Amino acid sequence: MKTNLDCIYCIIQKADERCEKLNSDQNQKLIFMKNVFSLIGESKEDVTAPYLSKCVNDLLLSEFGSTEDYSELKTKYNKLMLGLEDTIEKKINSDDDPLLSALRYAMVGNFIDFAAMDTIDSKKLNELIRTAKAQNIDQSLYTSFCRELSSSKNLVYLLDNAGEIVFDKLFIKTIKAKYPNLQITAIVRGVPVFNDVTLTDAKEVGLDKVVPVFDNGTDIPGTQLDKIGEDAKKAIENADLIISKGQGNFETLYGCGKNIYYIFLCKCDLFVRRFQLPQFSGVFANEKFLKFKD
Repeated sequence: MKTNLDCIYCIIQKADERCEKLNSDQNQKLIFMKNVFSLIGESKEDVTAPYLSKCVNDLLLSEFGSTEDYSELKTKYNKLMLGLEDTIEKKINSDDDPLLSALRYAMVGNFIDFAAMDTIDSKKLNELIRTAKAQNIDQSLYTSFCRELSSSKNLVYLLDNAGEIVFDKLFIKTIKAKYPNLQITAIVRGVPVFNDVTLTDAKEVGLDKVVPVFDNGTDIPGTQLDKIGEDAKKAIENADLIISKGQGNFETLYGCGKNIYYIFLCKCDLFVRRFQLPQFSGVFANEKFLKFKD
């Protein structure tokens, strides 16, 4: 999916904010921002927003020798959500439809996203978790999803953010319990970027003890098929079914033609407008049937 004008504005704003955190020298900042504008201006027409974000991150590293370190925040939210894990798992397992319940919790977990938002509103996060059952899921699509889970042999689950990964773990465990013959592989980012999940996070929350997890070889905050490593590419190519979490994965994958079920919250104005939904509403949609306004 090519970059929207809204995304360009957002990337420029975040580049300015990130530079300010790393270096307050205005002359160096001016040079950096000129390079950001050049990078965007010279980019190909079909470039994705997550890939542009990765390129800006590369500029930060080359010009200032560092970029933001989200490791403490990632560990913080992994621990916070692990603290809720047992309670949420009991709620899932006591529901009339545990799989649907787990899907909704995985959906609201997508709120923990420092790429889309500067801060995480703890009050809003708790509200979303408390009211997860209110997230609307199209029943006919959910029925098709269950049917495909039953008939598929290989499922690839594309993870998104730290903290959120605990809800993904519960969703994956619920899928495994209902469809024990389904082979599930989880894929994370290859290099730290924002608060996106890496192998470190997967091990921190114990996901690696539930399903095989490997990285995609890149620091793009999405899953760009022409950039990821061969192992990740092969797993995706061989999958009967793919679950893709988050806006970044959606922006890099939409239109690829694969059998993908997207799960995310509409966090930014662009996604609110695209899907004609209130902010922080969930989207559960299949690649083959998805339509939206861009």
